[in-house]
This record gives sequence, C-alpha cells and structure tokens, in this order.
Amino acid sequence: MLTVPQQPKMAGSARRRRCSACAASVLAIGAIATAGVATAQTFTSLQTPSTPLVLKSRGSFFVGGRSVEQSADEILLGPDDSVTVDQMYVEYMLPMGPTKMPVVLIHGATLSGKSYDTTPDGRMGWYEYFVRRGRPTYVVDQVGRARSGFNQAALNRRLAGDAGAVATPVAPTGPGAPSAAAPGAFRLGDRIGVWKNFRFGPRYGEAFPDTRFPTGAAGELSKQAIPDLTSQVPQPNPTLGALSRLAADLGGAVLVSHSQSGPFPMDAALADATGIRGIVALEPGACRATYGDEQIASLAKIPTLIVFGDHLSAPTGLGALTWQGRLDGCRAYAARIKAAGGRIEIVETPDLGARGNTHMLMQDTNNLQIADAVLAWIDRMAPRPPSPGTPAEGPPGP
Repeated sequence: MLTVPQQPKMAGSARRRRCSACAASVLAIGAIATAGVATAQTFTSLQTPSTPLVLKSRGSFFVGGRSVEQSADEILLGPDDSVTVDQMYVEYMLPMGPTKMPVVLIHGATLSGKSYDTTPDGRMGWYEYFVRRGRPTYVVDQVGRARSGFNQAALNRRLAGDAGAVATPVAPTGPGAPSAAAPGAFRLGDRIGVWKNFRFGPRYGEAFPDTRFPTGAAGELSKQAIPDLTSQVPQPNPTLGALSRLAADLGGAVLVSHSQSGPFPMDAALADATGIRGIVALEPGACRATYGDEQIASLAKIPTLIVFGDHLSAPTGLGALTWQGRLDGCRAYAARIKAAGGRIEIVETPDLGARGNTHMLMQDTNNLQIADAVLAWIDRMAPRPPSPGTPAEGPPGP
C-alpha cells in the first residue's frame, strides 16, 4: 500500500518561510480577482533551502534527432540546406555519494520540464527534491516543445502557399486538445483550461476550500505555458523512442509522466523496454484501451504506479470528459495488467490522507509529501540492483 511518509523537519527559518507562504496562499484564495494576474514572482520571493545542494555533476544533452534536407522556403533563411529535427532535450543533476534508481520526469500538454522545477509560488520542486533524496534525475522537454524545438518545414510551406505540403494533423491526447481537424498550436486558457480543468476550484477566482494548489500564484503557472505543437510532431512521436533510448543509456530508469504524456512510458516500453524499470503516471490524460493482449503481457512485466488527486468528478469545462472518467479508464487498464500477472497500483491522494490535490500534483503545497510517497514506491518496486562489491540501496538521505 502506498503511504505518504512524514516529511523531514525543517530548520526554524525554513519552517517559518514555509508557513508564511502557506498563509499567503490561503489569503490569496479569497482575494483573487476574476481578471488580471496576482503579484508576480521575484527572485527574492523564492524560498531558499536551509542546506546546500551538493552535486556530482549537472548538465544537458539531446537524445535522438535526424538530419533532413530542407528547401529555402522551408528554412526561410539562405539557400537549401540540412537541419536536425525531432531531438529531445534532457537536463540532469547527479547527487554526490551512493545513488538510487534514476528517474526521468516527463511534462504534460502545453508545458515543459519547468513543471518539475521551482513551483509557481517559489517552493522546491520535484527536480531538486529528487536529487536531494539521492536520485539521479533527468528532466526532458518533449520533442516539439521548449528547448527540443520542432520541425518548422510544414508550417513554412503552408505559409508559402504550397497546398500539397499540409501536414497530416495528429490529435494530442491531453485534456483540452483540439480535434484532428485543427493542426495548430493549442493552449489551455487560464480561466477554464487551467483553473477548472486542473481542479483548482469550481469557477475562476473561486478555489475549493481544501485546494492544495497555491492559487495566488496561478499567474506564474500561466507563464509556464508553451504553445503545444503536437500536431507538427511526426507519428510515432519521436519522444517515445527517445525515452526508450535514454532509459537504456542510463542502465535503467523509472519514467514519470504527467497528463498528456501519461501513456508515453507504456508506449516507449512497447518500442523497447530494455531500460524501463518502472512507470509512474501522474493523472494520465489516457490509459490506452487500444493495447492488444500481447502488448498488455509485455507491459505487465513493468511495475506501474498511477496517481490521481482530488475532486475528480468536478466538471472540466472542456466537454463531457472528466478526470473521474480518466481514472475509470485507468482502472480498466489496471485490471488487464493484473489479469496478465502484472504489478500495478492506482492511488488517489485522499486515500493517503491528503485532501485537495489538483492536476498539478508536483506543484501543490504538499508536493514533497506526494514525492516521498512516489519515491517510497520506487524503492520498493524498482530498486537499483547493487553493483558487484557495493552494498544495496539504503534509506534515502536527508
């Protein structure tokens, strides 16, 4: 059974900063106007941990990518030439000392790897926290998003009037995605796509009494949004193969997905499961019902955790789909995995005694408690095998 471990005690100054931030968030719930943005985040408003972050190394690299020839109309600057497309950006931090199973963090629709970094209200995010808990941590930007870029050729051909070069539209799987007939760059609006759909509250400016999202910083979350160009990404999505290659290159890793990327670890495992030691899906936009029996048998070999928050039956404002419906779909998927002999667990945060969690679990005010529960599951279900002559994994460090 997944449990929420007790968080370590903080130093007095850090505890006072945390309490002050919580109080400010509670006050902001009643003060948010239905138009405009709350007070902007500044560097001085960020919360500084009381202990230093000690790293063995940090850096970034790309996985995948292919060189293609493009015309002057496709490049828009200079003559015909070659460019690289479909590469996935990866940022990483490696902690000092003995380490545990590496984790790869994958973001959702209209977002980037920033989802897992410093929270909108300035608290520590999962990226840093996982490293502080002895976890080599890798944060990706999906192909076609943020620092991974996208192939602009089809867009430029359309702008140049080449009707025969219109890209084949691909329907994204995330909440609020456009139909297959709209191959554009979509966003989730602040009032409906985020506030209602992410379950901060029943209507914009009104939060659920127990909400865990720092609603006073909703404007900062809006700044994290990136136009989603999934419709410009070829199929199969190059992100899937890149995730498989990354996990294999790391010698094994747990893939942690969110929302739109919820089924990505499963799809990546079906391409090549060599390095995928475990799957954690945070409020997946879909648990695919289209997998065949042989695919289910393959996926049953990988331990899987699916986590949902609170207020799942609340209307999303984006049609008939609800997060409760998505949970029901994941339960059906879990039943198939269990019937095939697999190990899968679905957890709703209220069952852990954590009420009010939203779609942005990694940014909610109890995000570190949820992180501890996820890491405890990984330690139990997907520990890193000890190297010859080295001890097995011990408990997480401070």
